[in-house]
Amino acid sequence: QVQLAESGGGLVQAGGSLRLSCVASGRTFSRNIMGVMGWYRQAPGLQRELVATITRLGDTNYADFAKGRFTISKDVNSKMVHLQMNSLEAEDTAVYYCYLRLWKQDNDYWGQGTQVTVSS
Repeated sequence: QVQLAESGGGLVQAGGSLRLSCVASGRTFSRNIMGVMGWYRQAPGLQRELVATITRLGDTNYADFAKGRFTISKDVNSKMVHLQMNSLEAEDTAVYYCYLRLWKQDNDYWGQGTQVTVSS
């Protein structure tokens, strides 16, 4: 099994910053290698969308809206991923989900989500 636990969401004023963290655990995770971890978000009435991902080698991918404002990083042991979000806007309000795909596997794993609310 794989468990993803997110933290760091909350309420912030526009222009402020938040740092999200996600830690992976579980027997399946401990027996495999992280392939890709990242963050998606879903706002009310909208589809879930990519925010940013990072591979086990450190290659990153960002949605256009995240470029220049958000930074994804991971710990050396690749068990944790972080999302530093700066210059937040009201449009960034959403539930942010941690995502994991193990190396050479097709299963996708998701956290339960953490709410980010940006007040204008």
